[in-house]
Amino acid sequence: MQEKPKVTVSRGHRTSTAAKEFSFTQADVPSANGLASFRAAAWDSFQKISLPVTTDEAWRRTDLRLLPASDFKLPKAGAFEDLPVVPEELLKPLTGEQHGGQITLLPGGSNVVLDESLAKKGVIFTDFRTAEKEHSDLLKKLIGQIVKPEDGKFAALASAFSENGVLLYVPKNVEVEQPLHSVLWGPGDNLAHFSHLLVYVEDGASVTYVHEAASPDETGSTMHTGIVEIYVGKGANLRFVELQSWGRHVWNFSHERARVDRDGNLDWIFGAVGSRLTKNFSDLDLIGQGAQGRMSGFYFTDGTQHLDHDTQQNHFAPNTTSDLLFKGALKGKSRSVWQGMIYVAPGAQKTDGYQANRNLVLDDQARADSIPGLEILADDVRCTHGATVGKLEQEPLFYLKSRGIPQQDAERLVVEGFFDPIMQRIPFEGVRERFQQAIEDKLSA
Repeated sequence: MQEKPKVTVSRGHRTSTAAKEFSFTQADVPSANGLASFRAAAWDSFQKISLPVTTDEAWRRTDLRLLPASDFKLPKAGAFEDLPVVPEELLKPLTGEQHGGQITLLPGGSNVVLDESLAKKGVIFTDFRTAEKEHSDLLKKLIGQIVKPEDGKFAALASAFSENGVLLYVPKNVEVEQPLHSVLWGPGDNLAHFSHLLVYVEDGASVTYVHEAASPDETGSTMHTGIVEIYVGKGANLRFVELQSWGRHVWNFSHERARVDRDGNLDWIFGAVGSRLTKNFSDLDLIGQGAQGRMSGFYFTDGTQHLDHDTQQNHFAPNTTSDLLFKGALKGKSRSVWQGMIYVAPGAQKTDGYQANRNLVLDDQARADSIPGLEILADDVRCTHGATVGKLEQEPLFYLKSRGIPQQDAERLVVEGFFDPIMQRIPFEGVRERFQQAIEDKLSA
């Protein structure tokens, strides 16, 4: 494995001398031998960075003043017997008839299953606790190289505390035909859950990986803070499906970055229907000539939910292609924020970048903010962007009702039609069915 360029586009943050917002202490930081120094350095970063405020550009539309930071406690071993167990439907395959491997991340530990034939090929798909014992050198070499603790308050927090994590390593030229699947289950009230996904796909390899984070609806407040680090090697191919179905009491924060090397390809699919509040940073870094990345996002909010997705498509090499489409629907008094940027570095000629965000506002008190952006420092490129916010069109509704279709069914059909371009991007029937069920649940709520 070669050392990769440390390239990133920073979103600024303020610094201070102490982190007084949370009740965690340095003694709480896990001290397992494998990542002890990494976590200690992350804790130092956490102490130096203040909680974001609305005067910070990236947080202008997401206010954390109601975040009960001091209430969150770390899960304790042996204290989970009375918490809800993982629903069986979350463990069913969403892509294909069976998994090549499955990991269930729980507050007190993990369950790991990997097909023996994949293990013989050198595929590593395991939880962090096991990786620290059996693959310590690899884990230490890869962790924190793509998402760094200093990237933000929550990146530092997750880096310091994440024991619940997944290491996926696919060796050079290995094709993983059966999808891999992981579920992060975060039940409980006033708990802080942390996760860290580390995906490294070597040159010429290919894999499909589906990850879902979920919890039941509960009273009070709970927090999840997560990191996703992805590397797609030269000529490699990764399909990554990421589903967020947290309970309505969860404050959800994540820093995610994928780095795609020469002629590599990433198909990145997001789905978000849960949480009280979500702030998600998702960066696509195209670092090798001919690299390609596609980002497809689905979200549906209702009640007082607040989902904020901040995306960047960074073209650092020539002849790279990025394609982003995010579509969302909003009900009740909910709010969505999408702010996206296409960045083209000097010398990244022949770049082809596209981004679009479409929103369907179903109630008068719902609100969607859509802010596309371009920063182009090369002169031979094709970059386009667009954003729309609209209400249900009355003409198709009238047409459907004139054919005897009830109002509620007519609205559902129009909403499904609105989301159809996203569904067409998803090659997995199980994932499409999950999204379609979410549409029905939200509309009937």
